[in-house]
Amino acid sequence: MRHPAAAPLGLLAAAAAGSAYLWTRDPHLPGQALPFCPWRRLTGLQCPGCGGTRMAYDLLHGDLAAAWHDNAALLLALPFVAAWFVVRLRHGLAGRHWRLRLGPRAVTALLVAAGLWTVGRNLL
Repeated sequence: MRHPAAAPLGLLAAAAAGSAYLWTRDPHLPGQALPFCPWRRLTGLQCPGCGGTRMAYDLLHGDLAAAWHDNAALLLALPFVAAWFVVRLRHGLAGRHWRLRLGPRAVTALLVAAGLWTVGRNLL
């Protein structure tokens, strides 16, 4: 069985590598070797995560206003994701397994919020 800190440390390493790669690519410009959204390519509509790569690029370069414009919902979710990661890393480094458990109401709330965000951003 692997150490409880292996997953969060692996995620941290992957995030650092991805950030280093993204630092040199501007997703606002065409022709960059970056992932695309299959939903947007098929339908022309934005999914809840569309703009996430541009938002990350803007955050890496210190442009909070552009990051907000790219995907405000993901930007607002970042502190919660960061808190989850820190708790998981702390438990992992202490040798304890920890898993975030969401009840049915929380899952429903997240899905409804993502749906409303998707509909709202495609109407405006």
